[in-house]
Amino acid sequence: MTKKLLLLSNSTNFGEEYLFYARQQIQNFLGSSVKRVLFIPFAGVTSNYDEYTAKVGKVFQDIGYAIDAIHVGENYRESVKKAEAIVVGGGNTFHLVHWLHKTGIIETIREKVNNGTPYIGWSAGSNVASPTLKTTNDMPIIEPVSFNALNLVPFQINPHYTDAVILNHNGETREQRIREFLVVNSDVYVVGLQEGTMLNIEGESMKLIGDKPMRLLKFGEPLVEYDSNANLDFILKS
Repeated sequence: MTKKLLLLSNSTNFGEEYLFYARQQIQNFLGSSVKRVLFIPFAGVTSNYDEYTAKVGKVFQDIGYAIDAIHVGENYRESVKKAEAIVVGGGNTFHLVHWLHKTGIIETIREKVNNGTPYIGWSAGSNVASPTLKTTNDMPIIEPVSFNALNLVPFQINPHYTDAVILNHNGETREQRIREFLVVNSDVYVVGLQEGTMLNIEGESMKLIGDKPMRLLKFGEPLVEYDSNANLDFILKS
């Protein structure tokens, strides 16, 4: 079966309702064959899982999909195995990866998605589609047993990517931080997803959706921009 992923940089654009910019794309992605989605709220830290699920659930119900939350089930692996689609929300990536390993569902999710179950993630939920969490922007508030993530794509994602430079601030830019990663991980691409953009992956095809360019970084190579008209399939073969 064809692997299907929709990976969003962020949940909400400034001045918009929650997930507003992505609703039509989510609906197009899931189509009419999916009736229910399984939501994984483990990246949530400052709100509890029930609150988080209710917030996400309202959006999905508004566009025609019922939602089940993994944390209310008795058998997490069985919930993943039965899922028609898997949705992983944003928050703290370290917290998310910790619980994916602790609950033992990381391999189950990978197997399901590799066998065709649609996967949607935003922010931390997109970051964990990478081989590791090493290109997250988040603080390590908890120590997972491993930095290994879902490895659904062969490249690293940096969500919320920005070129912004704060006046009179001497900290590193986002590109500089990613360049540090590339010095010790020289064999992998890093995709910088700006807010308001997403990647749509179906099988061997990948497209950027949104009106801002994607940044692609590789060790020893200059940063390259790609817009929504670009063919990005080569990155899936890296």
